[in-house]
Amino acid sequence: MHLSIPSPAWQGFSIGPVFVHAYALCILTGIVLAMLLTAHRFRRRGIEPGVVIDLALWSVTLGIIGARTWHVLTHWGDYFSSGTFGDMLLRAISINQGGIAIFGALLGGGLGCWIAVRITGLRFWSVADALAPGLLFAQAAGRWGNWFNHELFGAPTTLPWGLRIESTNAAFPVGLPSGTLFHPTFLYESIWDVLGAFLLIWIGHRWRTLQWGRLFACYLIWYGFGRFWLEQLRLDPIGVFLGLRYNAWGALLAIVVGIVVFFVQRRRHPGMEPSGYRPGREPKPEAEPESETDSESEGSSAASPEESGEKLSDGAATAEDPEPRD
Repeated sequence: MHLSIPSPAWQGFSIGPVFVHAYALCILTGIVLAMLLTAHRFRRRGIEPGVVIDLALWSVTLGIIGARTWHVLTHWGDYFSSGTFGDMLLRAISINQGGIAIFGALLGGGLGCWIAVRITGLRFWSVADALAPGLLFAQAAGRWGNWFNHELFGAPTTLPWGLRIESTNAAFPVGLPSGTLFHPTFLYESIWDVLGAFLLIWIGHRWRTLQWGRLFACYLIWYGFGRFWLEQLRLDPIGVFLGLRYNAWGALLAIVVGIVVFFVQRRRHPGMEPSGYRPGREPKPEAEPESETDSESEGSSAASPEESGEKLSDGAATAEDPEPRD
């Protein structure tokens, strides 16, 4: 038996009538990692870390909608080729049956992020830069869901880290012998994402002026290059345009957008961001409560006018008629 990576038999667990998929747990783990890291980066930028919850509510919700929409649009025939309109619509919205796409998640999540920053008063690009490394960690964790689902593997390979896929799998290529190994594209992308996350953190510390969305632009360029390469290995069916898979075009678009954002923002904003908040939306510092001890000491030190007058009179008399010494 050649060395290889096995596909796991465990794919989730049941809680009563609800089956919790391992894929969902991987995505949830990624969301939590992104939130924790982003909250830490918010704190370093002078942004209230609790705002990350508002950001997550909008970004995750619209990101899931965008991810599902992109998948349905790029696999149109799987959902709208047969059955009544109601049946087709039900298939399209049944996200529990699987099928989401990262580029749709970026578009939907970006819209959610924009709504959140309008509500909280943050600068959009400040949030994007703070979020960039966490996004890659989230994507790295989410990719392991493909491993649990035995899906989205690459072309056949004889490498010792080839992935074993059962020949009864619906995605197993017709005509290949049982026992064929495949490129573990989930692992490749996970490693690429983790490396990119640490790289973004490092260059963010190394070049402090890499703000105003330029760090997020680096994220788009890094992920775009990796995803474009991986799309050449993957075997899962998807639409093709001008010889390239739809997701390969999405990766190229991410690279172009990243390059444009980087140079446009560098020209428009060559310096540091003054604040993570928009002008006039900075949180007001809370007034410190006055302690009872301070109040008493202030009260005791402040003499009444009558007392002051008496002391001055006594003092004046003493100065005019000094008491004789022995």
